[in-house]
Amino acid sequence: MDFFKRNKLDWPVFIFSGGFLILFILLSLVNSDMVDNAIGTLFGYAANIFGGYWQLLLLGNFFIGLYLAFSKYGRVRLGKQAKPKYSYFRWVAMILVTLLASGGVFWAASEPMYHYMSTPPLFGEGDSNVPAALGQSFLHWGFTAWAILGTLASIVMMYVHYNKGLPLRPRGLLYPIIGEKIYKKSFLGSSADIFSIIATVAGTLGPLGFLGLQISYGLNNLFGIPNNLTLSIIVVVSLAAIAAISAATGVDRGILTLSRYNVGLTIFLALLILMIGPTMFIIDSFIGGTGFQLQNFLTMSLYRGDHEWLGAWTVFFWGWFIGYAPMLIVFISRISRGRTIRELIIAVSIVAPIVNNFWFSVVGGTGVFFEKENPGSVSNALNEGGMPAAVLAIADQLPLGLWIGVGFLLVSVIFVATTVDTMSYTVAATLTGNDSPKRWLRVFWAMIFGVTTVMVLSIGEDSIASIQNSIVITAVPVSLLLLPPLWNAPKIARKMALEQGLIWEREMSKKVDKVKK
Repeated sequence: MDFFKRNKLDWPVFIFSGGFLILFILLSLVNSDMVDNAIGTLFGYAANIFGGYWQLLLLGNFFIGLYLAFSKYGRVRLGKQAKPKYSYFRWVAMILVTLLASGGVFWAASEPMYHYMSTPPLFGEGDSNVPAALGQSFLHWGFTAWAILGTLASIVMMYVHYNKGLPLRPRGLLYPIIGEKIYKKSFLGSSADIFSIIATVAGTLGPLGFLGLQISYGLNNLFGIPNNLTLSIIVVVSLAAIAAISAATGVDRGILTLSRYNVGLTIFLALLILMIGPTMFIIDSFIGGTGFQLQNFLTMSLYRGDHEWLGAWTVFFWGWFIGYAPMLIVFISRISRGRTIRELIIAVSIVAPIVNNFWFSVVGGTGVFFEKENPGSVSNALNEGGMPAAVLAIADQLPLGLWIGVGFLLVSVIFVATTVDTMSYTVAATLTGNDSPKRWLRVFWAMIFGVTTVMVLSIGEDSIASIQNSIVITAVPVSLLLLPPLWNAPKIARKMALEQGLIWEREMSKKVDKVKK
C-alpha cells in the first residue's frame, strides 16, 4: 500500500509540526510577553489537572514493566532478530547519554543543592537534610522517569514495526487498539505524530538554548571570554554542527561514537572526583539517598500536597519526560533489536537509573559537602548565577578545578549534541516511518534545531524558558498516547511468547484440559 512505502515523507505531519515552530517564533517576535503569559497559564492548567494522572501513569508503567521482566515473558526476544547488534556496554551507553541531555551535569549539580537548601515540603520545612535532598533528586531522575522513556511502549513499538512491518511512528502505539487504519489518512494518527514531534522540538530547543547560555557563562568564568549573545549563538551553532555531522554518519557511527566517548569521559570525571573529592561523603550520599528513595518511594511518587512545588519539580519533570517519550521510544526500538524484554526493562528501568543516581551523588553530593562545610560556597553562586555557576563553584573547590570545570563543559556539550542528533534521527524516522531515514533528512533536522534555537535566543532568554515549559503542555495529549501500552504490552508479550515457543507446552496443556472437561 502507498502509505507503507519506505522513505515517503509524511507532508501533513511535516507541515503542521514545522508550522508550530514558525508560529511560535513569529508570535514571540511580535509579542514575547503575550507568549510567555499564555504558556505560563497553560502550563499551570496542565500541571494541576494532569499532574496526578502523570504520577499514576509513571508508577503503573514501572511496576507492570518489572512484572514482565521477571515473569515467564521476560525471555521474549524483541525485533525479530536472534542476537543484539550492539554490545551491552555500547547499548546502555547510547541509552544513558541520549536520555540525560543537560541533566547530566547542570541538574546533577543543582537539584540536590536546591533540595538541601530548602527541604521538599513532604519532609517538613527547613534545610540541611542530605538524604532527602539526594533521595528527591533520585526520584526525579530515577526508576519511573527512565521507565516511561522506553519500556512498555518500546515493546509495543518494536512488535508493530518489526513483527507487523508497519512504519516506525508514534501512532504505532495505537495500532493494537485501532489496527492498520491508524496508518491510513487518519486524523488521530497524524495528531499523535504531530504532538510527539512538537513535544520533542520543545524538549530539544530548551536544553540546546540553555546549554548555549550555560557554556557561554562557563567560558567567561574559566577563560574570561566575553559572555554575550554572540558567544551563545556560536556555541549553539557549533553544537548543531556536531550533531549534524553525527547525524550524517548514522546511528552506528555518530551516536554510538559520541556515546562511547562521553560515557568514558564521564566515568573518568566521576572516578577523579571520587578520588580527590570527599570520597566517603559521596559514597554515604549515594547509599543514604538510595535508601531514602526506596523507603519513601511510593510516598514521594504519589505526593499531592503542595501543588506549586509539584508544578516546579515533580510534575514539571514528569511532563518533560513524557513529552520526550515517543521519540525516545522510536530510538530505543531501533537500537534494542535482539534484546529480550527482561534485558530491555532492567537496562532502562534499573541499570540506567542507578548509574544516573551515582553520577548525581558524585556531582551534587560534592556540592552539598562543600556547602555543608562552608555555607554559601555553592548556594550563593547558584542563587546569583544559576546552574552553570553552581557547577563551576563545585569545580573551583576541588584540586585541578580548572580542568574539572572544562571536563564538565565538554561532557555537557556531548550530552546535548547526542540528544540533538538522536532527536533529529527520530523526527526523520517518524516522518518517513523507516528506521533508517535518509541522511539529508537527519542532517536537515539537526540544522533546523540549531537555527531555530539561535532565533529563539535572539528574541530573549525568556523565550528559551517558555518553549521548554511548552513541553509540559504538549505532554497532555502525549500522555494519553502512552496509556494503552500499560495493558497492550503484556498482551503482546504473551503473543510473542507463544510465537517463540516459550509458553507453548503450558498453553497446550490448558487447551487439552478444557477438551477433556
